[in-house]
Amino acid sequence: MANTRSAIKRIRQNEKRRQRNRAVRSSIRTSLKTARAVTDKTAESKAVVLDAIRALDRAVGQGVIHRNTAARKKSALARKLNALA
Repeated sequence: MANTRSAIKRIRQNEKRRQRNRAVRSSIRTSLKTARAVTDKTAESKAVVLDAIRALDRAVGQGVIHRNTAARKKSALARKLNALA
């Protein structure tokens, strides 16, 4: 168990961040799953993919995932969407 006040505060901060990261990561996974399930190139499909890309960018901004990871996932989504033409 932590002894100092700063260590106790650090534990509280880490737990809060862990919860936030977990929620954000979960929402990213959900949006990616829906975006990958797109089978045709319509306006709705494009909107779904753009929502997933927005979620990835937001997660990078919050420091939840690395920017290269987001770039890789965004690139894969774009490739898949363009291949549906």
